Amino acid sequence: MNTQSKTFLLGIAAAALLASCSKDDRKPDNPGNFIIAVTPAASTGVADYLLTASSLDTGSISTAGQGVEQDGTYRYYVTHNNKFFSMLYGQGNPGAVTTYNIVDGKLNKLSNFQTETVQAFAPVNDDLLLMKISRNITNPFASWYRINTNTLQIESEGKVNTATPSGNGELAHFSWIRQVGNKVFAPYFSIKACCGASFETAYPDSAWIAVYSYPEMQLEKVIKDNRTSFIGRYFVDGLGEVENGDVYAFSASVAVTDGKLSSTKPSAVVKIPAGTTEFDPSYFFNVEELSGGYNITDWLYVGRNKFIVLVTSKAEKGQYAAGKRLGIINVVDKSFKLVAGMPDVDDINSVTSMSNYAAGDGRHGYVGVNLKSGVGYIYKIDSDNASATQGLRVNGGTITAIEHLD
Repeated sequence: MNTQSKTFLLGIAAAALLASCSKDDRKPDNPGNFIIAVTPAASTGVADYLLTASSLDTGSISTAGQGVEQDGTYRYYVTHNNKFFSMLYGQGNPGAVTTYNIVDGKLNKLSNFQTETVQAFAPVNDDLLLMKISRNITNPFASWYRINTNTLQIESEGKVNTATPSGNGELAHFSWIRQVGNKVFAPYFSIKACCGASFETAYPDSAWIAVYSYPEMQLEKVIKDNRTSFIGRYFVDGLGEVENGDVYAFSASVAVTDGKLSSTKPSAVVKIPAGTTEFDPSYFFNVEELSGGYNITDWLYVGRNKFIVLVTSKAEKGQYAAGKRLGIINVVDKSFKLVAGMPDVDDINSVTSMSNYAAGDGRHGYVGVNLKSGVGYIYKIDSDNASATQGLRVNGGTITAIEHLD
């Protein structure tokens, strides 16, 4: 990273830090250590509000006169090193990264700086690794940025060639990234990236993970499985690590060729055993078959080998279709149960994806449910008995993330 750009970023961060220290006597309307991101009800161009709460089980919050407004639309969130990062998706333009902690139940801004708009990000060691991914076959590179979450500075940056992992004339477009041991796993879907066929592929029946060293981000190997389609979905983390270090990966089986779903493989879960960088050929969990036709669109690990999964039916299945039904899978027992106690699917507008909250007790998770009536609720999901209980009510917008800071 050149000195000029680093000085510029430090200047922005310093200015934001000084601004955040100005006197503000306003008390939080709902002080607490839970952070709920809500997009206010409006037609277009609205920015998220960050609301706090002391509990997800009871009470209500609202965007009316409450919350911390974010700059710009399309925000995404991640918590790491007891800090909350709010990231602007700039749709090709640079995006702001705003960092907060919690002081006396209230959000406290620590820094604000700019990076390129990124399509994947994840905690790695004490860093936040960001990746901007090319869709252009004539420029087959993904740029990466390593943010130190202690200093809140960009420590280093570089590029990886995304034509190299696929090696088939298409580009590797990372669905997400995740730290596994001392490596970075980058599951990807192969895309033509030409001729108006973005996100289409001639290879719909394979799953791949590129394995990189860290912090050098050197490609070490690519692992492949032909029993299902690509891992995760666009902007969806398809990897989950359980307590013994085994890594599981789900496929929604939604690859597209010539404008149509083209994978002949089922939505399934595959496994990378702890300490290895290979798929386990003896393990295969055919979720679509066992569940009677449901396919996974997202998941949340709650512990003890159990995931809360968002699922769509066979009729609802699509490249960008997001599940409104919830299920519980146990990846060791290879079991599936639909969650009881949820609102009728016809009454649900959307279910929060990517940024739901696991309680850390090996049993419970919390998922945002946005109803067509305009009201949202956070539901407490009991993975032991596959049941849902209505919790915190959210008025005035769409729940987009649920996070927690100590």
